Amino acid sequence: MPFKDIQAFMKVLESKGQLKRITAEVDSDLEITEITDRISKEVGPALLFENVKGSKYPVLINAMGSYERMSLALGVDKLEEVEEDIANLINMQNYIKTPKLIKSIPSLTRLLAVLPWRLPIKGACQEVIEHDPDLSTIPVLKCWPDDGGKFITLPLVMTKDPDTGVQNTGMYRMQIYDKNTTGMHWHWHKDGREIYDKYRKLGGKMPVSVAIGCDPAITFSAIAPLPKMIDEMMFAGYLRKWPVKMVKSITNDIYVPADAEFVLEGYVDVNEPLRLEGPFGDHTGYYSLADMYPVFHVTCITHKKNAVYPTTIVGRPPMEDCYMSKATERAFLPLLKMIYPEIVDYSLPFEGVFHNCVIVSIKKRFPGHGKKVMNSLWGMGQMMYAKMIIVVDETINPHDIKAVTKQVFESIDMKKDLVFSEGPLDALDHASANDHYGYRLGIDATKKFKAEGNNIRWNCQVKSSLELDKYLESHEKIASFNYPINGAMQGALIVSINKSESNDAKKLIKELWNHEDMKYNKFLIVVDKDVDANDISTVAWKVFNNIDAKRDLLIEEVNFDNEDCFGHRLGIDATKKFKEEGHNREWPDDIVMSEDIKKKVTKRWSEYGFEKNI
Repeated sequence: MPFKDIQAFMKVLESKGQLKRITAEVDSDLEITEITDRISKEVGPALLFENVKGSKYPVLINAMGSYERMSLALGVDKLEEVEEDIANLINMQNYIKTPKLIKSIPSLTRLLAVLPWRLPIKGACQEVIEHDPDLSTIPVLKCWPDDGGKFITLPLVMTKDPDTGVQNTGMYRMQIYDKNTTGMHWHWHKDGREIYDKYRKLGGKMPVSVAIGCDPAITFSAIAPLPKMIDEMMFAGYLRKWPVKMVKSITNDIYVPADAEFVLEGYVDVNEPLRLEGPFGDHTGYYSLADMYPVFHVTCITHKKNAVYPTTIVGRPPMEDCYMSKATERAFLPLLKMIYPEIVDYSLPFEGVFHNCVIVSIKKRFPGHGKKVMNSLWGMGQMMYAKMIIVVDETINPHDIKAVTKQVFESIDMKKDLVFSEGPLDALDHASANDHYGYRLGIDATKKFKAEGNNIRWNCQVKSSLELDKYLESHEKIASFNYPINGAMQGALIVSINKSESNDAKKLIKELWNHEDMKYNKFLIVVDKDVDANDISTVAWKVFNNIDAKRDLLIEEVNFDNEDCFGHRLGIDATKKFKEEGHNREWPDDIVMSEDIKKKVTKRWSEYGFEKNI
């Protein structure tokens, strides 16, 4: 059976030892974030803060912050079951022959749960109705020190298309401006923005209702990259195996989940000037920059008598949103395979923060098949944001990062196997020269047919060199370095650099390649000095975030006489870019908690009820 609401989910979490109650008074400004960030990095429990300064409502956070809890939220033992379930539903072979059709009757019957129920009465979300709304009564978090304010981070923003009357549900962060106005973060590529643009042509006020705190399957459905013809509440009904109960908002014609904790009702005046929103510490691990967005006017707040405020924080991975991303990955693999049957599997690694890296394995059948797949994916909905797509053969598990890395490092030729695709990018991409637009990188690491040329294998032996080590250690620009001589990354030198001038990183790459002991180096990655070159996960996160494929890759041909070593080598400049390097936009800061809050939380750690300080 589905969870009736988020509080039913909380009870199950607590029964399984997956929820920690914190009774000590905590501040919604930064303190809850720092506590949660430490816990989420250790894949710790969901947290219920029962005593939030200045508010009577408890705060629930990190509720889906593990594979176990994310699976539980969707009613399965493991996320792969969601994949199998949807795969069986859309497999038309199940409906062709009578025996298979009979076996499929339970799945078909379950489709009756897809359509939400619209109740003629008030819902639990409307036990209390406040026509003089005050958002300050809700314990909305200020997540990070440089945030523009407090942000609602798990809102289900519900709007209605004025042409079709069809409702849309999306998750768009909402900055609190004052007691009854917020920002509405609709950027270009989102469905909410498209509906807003339709209302702009009509003029007047656009009705909006925002549900906060629903059954986790409903919340998950709001972030799912669904085709436009599929209603999010229908998808939630399928996942829950039971219809979503909906009730009409008190002040507009939008229907909302009946068992939500809070509902904010109001409007966006499409004739009103846009307002500055942000900055915001985002899921990329960087602050998204302030920009102009529509204003949401809250005219009514409804809620349960004993409401709980669910929220989340995002930042440098891993965090709660990473597990939501993995659930999305599993749920939509069957749809990808239905459209492109050659796809075997794919992975969205945590370091790629949803849209910066996609690894896909395929059954390769013809020359150029790998390039065909990556270009196809860039043409699919939110896959257009994929900043890097790596294609490997079906023998490579895309979730095995070491195997993928080994295949890429050993097999690709940088001149033939890299694809530079110019096109749309996510609004959060900060490395491109232009907003929303730039270069994406495709890496074809599949085995090559004769027509594609021979596979290039870097056969040079990488040896430890005391002279090279001394050179790197004494170099005035190098803060740390990592030169693995064994394993998947053999010969891939990583250096962190004290960058003070434009093109310092590219100059260093060329300088190092001229060193005698570096002549066999195939990959050279340069990151900023604040990154430990030995922390491979952080290095990968910086590479996925900080490069524009066209600007920041250096390719050099290598062909040593009388030696079995040839091909091309690659230098990657993953450092922060200056204007002189062709980056005229503001470069955002990494998200870092302030030292005073860190010290405060460390000092109070035992007060929160934790035994081990982290």
